[in-house]
Amino acid sequence: MPKPTVNRDSSLFMNRQPGFSSGATQALPWGKPQTFLEFYEETAQVVLNEFMEATWNYVTNITKKNQESMLQKEVERSQFMLYFGTRARLFKTEHFHDPEVKRMLSKLQNVDKSALPMKDLREYNRLLTYMETTYSTTEVCLDEGPCLSLEPEIMATSRDRKELLWAWQSWHDSVGRQLRSAYEYYVLLSNKAAQYNGYRDMGDMWRSKYESDNLEEDLRQLFEELQPLYLNLHAYVRHSLYRYYGPQLIDLRGPIPAHLLGNMWAQSWENILDLVLPYPDKPPEDITKIMKSQHWRPEKMFQEANIFFTSMGLLPAPPDFWVKSMLERPVDGQEVECHASSWNFYKHDDFRVKKCTEVTIEDLLSVFHQMGHIQYFMQFQNLSIIYQESASPAFQEAVGSVISLSASSHKHLLNRGLLSHQHQDAEEEVNFLMGVALEKIAFIPFSYLVDVFRWKVFDGTIPKDLYNQEWWNLRLKLQGLCLPSPPSEEDFDPGAKFHIAASLPYIWYFLSLVLQFQLHEALCRATGHVGPLHQCDIYNSKVAEKVLGDSLKLGSSQPWQEVLEDITGEPNISAKAFLTYFKPLLNWLVTENVKQGEILGWPDFSCSFEENDANKVSFLGLELEPYQAYLGQWMLLSMCLVLLFLVLFLGFQLHYLEKQSLNKDTMILSTLPYTYFLGIAMEPRQASQKQWILLGLCVILMLCSVCLFIRILTEYHRKPQWMTAEWQSWE
Repeated sequence: MPKPTVNRDSSLFMNRQPGFSSGATQALPWGKPQTFLEFYEETAQVVLNEFMEATWNYVTNITKKNQESMLQKEVERSQFMLYFGTRARLFKTEHFHDPEVKRMLSKLQNVDKSALPMKDLREYNRLLTYMETTYSTTEVCLDEGPCLSLEPEIMATSRDRKELLWAWQSWHDSVGRQLRSAYEYYVLLSNKAAQYNGYRDMGDMWRSKYESDNLEEDLRQLFEELQPLYLNLHAYVRHSLYRYYGPQLIDLRGPIPAHLLGNMWAQSWENILDLVLPYPDKPPEDITKIMKSQHWRPEKMFQEANIFFTSMGLLPAPPDFWVKSMLERPVDGQEVECHASSWNFYKHDDFRVKKCTEVTIEDLLSVFHQMGHIQYFMQFQNLSIIYQESASPAFQEAVGSVISLSASSHKHLLNRGLLSHQHQDAEEEVNFLMGVALEKIAFIPFSYLVDVFRWKVFDGTIPKDLYNQEWWNLRLKLQGLCLPSPPSEEDFDPGAKFHIAASLPYIWYFLSLVLQFQLHEALCRATGHVGPLHQCDIYNSKVAEKVLGDSLKLGSSQPWQEVLEDITGEPNISAKAFLTYFKPLLNWLVTENVKQGEILGWPDFSCSFEENDANKVSFLGLELEPYQAYLGQWMLLSMCLVLLFLVLFLGFQLHYLEKQSLNKDTMILSTLPYTYFLGIAMEPRQASQKQWILLGLCVILMLCSVCLFIRILTEYHRKPQWMTAEWQSWE
């Protein structure tokens, strides 16, 4: 499909270039475009390598000094890109006959944010650094106890709805609200950069990377094809959560509260597999437990992925990879950005991974994914720097994930000593597919809507005062998820997702989600695999290496549609392989949902926030917020203390008056036949007895006050479960 036609007005840049005027268009100092491209190649490697090194130093050791160094190198890189980008636009490529030269010049013409004036560029870079650093370093704290940085484990392991709500709301409030005002300015500068590049807005520029006129329509069609899978999974999971949490939290005709799905963003649900397992009497083996019993370490996990690639005949990770990568969180206390990523340093055999790896099966598959990126880098490193990127952003993601599909198969895990059961029966296969579905199928709408939301923000369809409202409208409409707490436009919940804070496009995850199964099917077909697609393992397949390796070597030198056709025989992304992989599970889900009388979708299109009652406490028969009940307890205690002082004063007065009365002449007392108690006339001795009874009651009340005081103190200083040593151990 042809690339969208854009009107790039190079005059926007020319006057900002030192020593460059409109007259320069008359004579180019490089003569032929090939000479210009050679000049670019000679200088680009140095500039890009220095920028990558400075960025790496910052994200692996977040300090002010490293930040300033990174920002300076970013400015130098931007100046470099702008210099060559503006000059590339002076060539009249429509008159060229060499398609490769035309493609290379076309790629150079898009200079992204480098097109901004220097003042705006510096502000934009600082803004991006602020948003990403805020996300990476924010901690959430209670009134007392240690502060916790973002870790998904509290969402993954807890089944206490109060703890889940606390973790969810604390993170979204702590990160999102900080980024709200910054994001508005970010949108303004992003659109300005896009317009300098000849695009309507930043969303338009992001979409241009896919070289398709029909991208949005193609995406919509893929989403609709996959929707039956998601609707059936959603209905089944909702019913399982209904059984666990009850009707006060789950409406069988409504959306699911977003904090109950085992993930901070509810983008994948594999952490609640224990609640939704189709056949709980046949639970899958605990591979994480097996790995730990075999004394796996993060480096061994990367070596295992390396073994997979080399078994196929693909390239091994170079020696420097093992020396320079950050494979686990540093133990020296330095602050790092833990979001997993793979890096190309534009220098021979210098490729690295940054990941705070934990010994779990989830992280093992993530390691395979990251090593897929590294393999791509190694395969295309001999191309021009202009082509040293994937055929499309979706290809980059799909290559890592397609290897993970084989690595997670029962056959492969059994061969690598991570499973002991030789065979899976039909029920165990359904359990296995459910585990994969909670990661893959559950991800369908989220991976689609993140950029649908941002495209609407960039083009002005969603105004800045409705960011949070429209974010949750999309999540409700497409995901069937409910905001756990009442909405507020002070919030900016989208900012609690790394890719939004870091200005990274997201639609490539949706496309790669579909593409990975299409590539998996093609590679399995090439190896001669017979049987269900989920049982295929391309480990040790030289045939698969030939198909995959040849396509990786192309980098971005060809349109991604041509690369896809070379591998699969078809030029368009198709959902057929995705549906084929999950067909056994879909059949089971449909049968189960019909049996249970489940409603597909969420016709009760609303959120009730009933979960907030879980945070309320009873006080004198009233359901109050904790702080209100706490205040009421102190007020009640204060009243009791006042009564205590009155009791003591009354006791002293009674003792004094009784003592005085004994010393007086009884004849005098006889002339005073009555005294008063609570307004009632009676004999003095009767009044005295009743006063002592009243004093006794006041003493009992005083003891109750002391008990209440002790209870308030113990409740105030008691640590919640998530602040105990058991919970803190995962930090």
